Amino acid sequence: MKFDRLLKETLENIHDDDHVSGNINTPLRDDAFKLSDKEKIALIEHDMVRILETLGMDLTDDSLKGTPKRVAKMFVNELFAGLHPNNKPSASTFENKYKYGEMLVEKNITLYSTCEHHLLPIVGKAHVAYISNGTVVGLSKMNRIVDYFAKRPQVQERLTLQVVNALQEVLNTEDVACVIDAKHLCVNARGIRDIDSSTVTAEFGGAFKKAEVKKEFIGYLNLDTSF
Repeated sequence: MKFDRLLKETLENIHDDDHVSGNINTPLRDDAFKLSDKEKIALIEHDMVRILETLGMDLTDDSLKGTPKRVAKMFVNELFAGLHPNNKPSASTFENKYKYGEMLVEKNITLYSTCEHHLLPIVGKAHVAYISNGTVVGLSKMNRIVDYFAKRPQVQERLTLQVVNALQEVLNTEDVACVIDAKHLCVNARGIRDIDSSTVTAEFGGAFKKAEVKKEFIGYLNLDTSF
């Protein structure tokens, strides 16, 4: 069949290590939001039925019959909700009336994301800091920005850059930094299956590129590492 031949050719051209993407923007098609969430859930549910049946699962079993719809709703409404720009958190800023001139650090932000290479969880902590340029942002908004960009198929490097860029835009300053330390289940639970390793990424903007400012930020985090 033509479809089978096309599928075979596609698989032959895919390499497991082809993970490099040079774009800071999440790769999305132009028609990514043409379908409604309800329509997407229906289509994903249909596809999950095929996947599970292909694996040999009996979907008439009470434990499994609701799984395709549960997975579809989870993908659209939870795990990948950050793909839709309508879900981007508003991040109102306020005048820095206290004239606070030192860095502000929000550390240990709980991070749940999904590796876009194997669709397995990424779990860890994000640490974000900025130096006010006359405005400040609500603390919870920093958490929400991290969560928004995490709720999509991701690579950790891109996620780190997206968080920094978003806060730079909100705060109108280059003086923003982000460090993420996370475990990738595509490493911990499959492949090499190294359960102890974690991945650390960092992006330092503006004043944070200076050695003394970077050192101060890392000191707040109590991380045993150097950048």
